[in-house]
Amino acid sequence: MPSTDRPDRLRLLEDARAAYEDRAWARSHAAFAEADAGGPIGPSELALMATSAYMLGHVAEMLGLLERAHHAYLDAGDLLASARTGLWLATNLMSRGKIPQASGWVERCERLLADAPEECVERGYLLMPQMLREVFAEQFGEVVRVAAEAAQVGRRFDDPDLTALAAQTQGRALLKLGRTDEGLRVLDEVMVTAASSRLSPMVTGLVYCSVLEGCFESHAITRAATWTRELTDWCGSQPDLVAFNDRCLAHRSETLRLQGAWEEAVQEAERARALGARHQIAAQASYQLAEIHRMRGEFEQAAESYREVIRDGGDPMPGLALLRVAQGDAEAALVSLGDAIADTEDPYHQVALLPAYVEIAIAAKHSTEAHDAAESLAQIATATGADVHAAWAMRARGQVALADRRISQAVRNLRDAASLWRDLSVPYELARTRVDLGLALEARGDSEAAGAELEAARSVFDRLGAAPDIRAVDDHVHPPKTDWPGGLTDREVEVLRMLTSGATNRAIAADLIVSERTIDRHVSNIFTKLGVSSRSAATAFAIRNGLA
Repeated sequence: MPSTDRPDRLRLLEDARAAYEDRAWARSHAAFAEADAGGPIGPSELALMATSAYMLGHVAEMLGLLERAHHAYLDAGDLLASARTGLWLATNLMSRGKIPQASGWVERCERLLADAPEECVERGYLLMPQMLREVFAEQFGEVVRVAAEAAQVGRRFDDPDLTALAAQTQGRALLKLGRTDEGLRVLDEVMVTAASSRLSPMVTGLVYCSVLEGCFESHAITRAATWTRELTDWCGSQPDLVAFNDRCLAHRSETLRLQGAWEEAVQEAERARALGARHQIAAQASYQLAEIHRMRGEFEQAAESYREVIRDGGDPMPGLALLRVAQGDAEAALVSLGDAIADTEDPYHQVALLPAYVEIAIAAKHSTEAHDAAESLAQIATATGADVHAAWAMRARGQVALADRRISQAVRNLRDAASLWRDLSVPYELARTRVDLGLALEARGDSEAAGAELEAARSVFDRLGAAPDIRAVDDHVHPPKTDWPGGLTDREVEVLRMLTSGATNRAIAADLIVSERTIDRHVSNIFTKLGVSSRSAATAFAIRNGLA
């Protein structure tokens, strides 16, 4: 045991503990490892070394050290500490999908606790694997019940780690059940505890990340921004930290994108991808990059980033559907996004997809689908009570009303939506809503107010570098005066010129980053307008009219 060690080894352990307290993880880990090399260190030191390993990103080593600590506590006759360490190991294994191994550890710890006092904090830790099993089974009502019981045990024995872990699981489950206000209040309380430094380092990081995920999933973006700053400061105070840094950067990237700091968002997303070995984090970071590329009009880079999202097992919707619309394939976008909405029963996921579906349905002139989607969005927004959902719903209703020429209704809805986006400090969504409002005001005959809205929106787009939105506003204010032969559109002329060079439809599609079906439709429209039936005849027309 450490008490019989030589003075130099005792100094190593002393240095290791001091470094641990200073959150100098590399120094702590190295000192513990050096001491351990001279003979096995005690179970409490093994547990501290396990945390240092985890914070440096060495997950496999952390699991091995926890197992050693469990056996060391057992050899020392401390059955409660042995069981608690084993249950923490089981929880870590289960969270990583290693269910059979975790179940074995739970059985072992239950046996150890068979003769333990009925009232002990370890019985609360025994509920943690059960909570995770219910989470995986999506039995969220049961998760709330078990988590509340575990949190109560943690409070009774003044164990902040158990209390926080159980409460954040309870809060996330409440969100899944649609009990948004209640769930967010629980998570707020957990974050106050995390910020108070009462939690162990590993639990602090786990709680920060879980609560942030809950905020982003439920679109509580104001809370997400607040807690992202907290997590950023916490990570920044530990220079050696590897664990949680990639997740912190990915969350920070999303927050910055929503706040309109796109350049910083790109930098943070690229750092997250460079750090993140986990596919989930890489997919999250790639999605932020894809969205910014799309909104800037960098469609080729956006398409590649969406492909990276898919490769890492992430969800590219609704961004990928909006990219397809921008590339001229609204019908395909509507089908793929409709499938994504049908495939999920999670209202928070649906509410994130429906605004884009409304926009695309209007672009594709499917008014019934647009109306139905806007009403579904409004129903979810009413149920959740979230400001972001209300803003999406108001804008969607305004867009549908504008498309139906119900102008007064459109103006009311869009003004309400703009007010909500302004309060939420989301400049891009506010600017896009102001464009819609400008069009509605113009349709009502209020040209001066319409011009003010469009000008304000364009200034935001210009600051962000949102090239497609800038072009859309400019084209509306100063419509392009094109008079191509045969009544061809700008896009059809572009396709015709490529067609006359001998490019196949597939090659044209690849070059323009659209689907081959879209190019087939363009070619068919060109043939119809020109009154020709072959590529050679279309080429001859192009040459005669100076289009080749």
